[in-house]
Amino acid sequence: MTVYGNFPGSRPRRLRTTPAMRRMVAETRLDPANLILPAFVREGVDAPVAISAMPGVQQHTLDTLRKAAVEAVSAGVSGIMLFGVPADEKKDARGTAGTDPDGILQVALRAVREEVGDDLVVMSDLCLDEYTDHGHCGVLTADGRVDNDVTLERYAEMAQVQADAGAHVVGPSGMMDGQVGVIRDALDQTGHEDVSILAYTVKYSSAFYGPFREAVGSSLEGDRKTYQQDSANARESLRELALDLEEGADMVMVKPAGPYLDVLAKVADSVDVPVAAYQISGEYAMIEAAAEKGWIDRDAAILESLTGIRRAGAQMILTYWATEVAQRLGQR
Repeated sequence: MTVYGNFPGSRPRRLRTTPAMRRMVAETRLDPANLILPAFVREGVDAPVAISAMPGVQQHTLDTLRKAAVEAVSAGVSGIMLFGVPADEKKDARGTAGTDPDGILQVALRAVREEVGDDLVVMSDLCLDEYTDHGHCGVLTADGRVDNDVTLERYAEMAQVQADAGAHVVGPSGMMDGQVGVIRDALDQTGHEDVSILAYTVKYSSAFYGPFREAVGSSLEGDRKTYQQDSANARESLRELALDLEEGADMVMVKPAGPYLDVLAKVADSVDVPVAAYQISGEYAMIEAAAEKGWIDRDAAILESLTGIRRAGAQMILTYWATEVAQRLGQR
């Protein structure tokens, strides 16, 4: 080959020559502190219950939830997001188990705070869908639609009992209009000014939620398209973002993460508050299933997917691999 002058004058490959070089010049870094562990706790079981669609994830007992929280702290994970799974007979049209001080989520919050104190940011899912017999995220009207404003009253009650139980952060995930403002008022009026709100600002109606329905024992029939966002829309996300910030959101989230990295990047570029993304059950299940078939390198795919979410702008990532990945990062 004939070489002309110093052609090629620029050789980007020089910065890829060794693992140490690549690590030194990496633009995006994944750290255990970026990770939040979603965890399910089930009422009335004396042993963990495996979730078939999410290999490696389980519905915890209170004892195994305590152990998972301690393990997360030891690995350097920043937070844990708790989801309650009540007994079927306790579900009703208004989701009253969700506002019962002795409901499974409130009991779990107290247990985890007792176990780890402030060493882990303890977060609670603030939504009715786990507790309603119809599986929707709110109270229904006579014709079967979710009543936004009546549902907000229920969310205010949920915020208060979750804060009383020890939540550092509440995560309203129902996508009701005005939910952040109502919850902020409810918290402030009951002496919980220090409890933060992680707003599920951008939550799409997604096919990737499928395994989560098993995880929480959902009773849902139909879909949630009248209140969760349409996957075709991106500008709408910025409208939701502006409203949540105006109402007092401390942090904002995009969910799902992987299929909506473009939206995540837009949100991250638009705000000066912390941004989270939720790598949801379907994203988890696809990687686990493909790895089980031998089609992909499981560990590499997990890290690549999480790094992509960080690169798009998420400071915090909710992922079912949080503790595992944090442990792996700590061994580097």
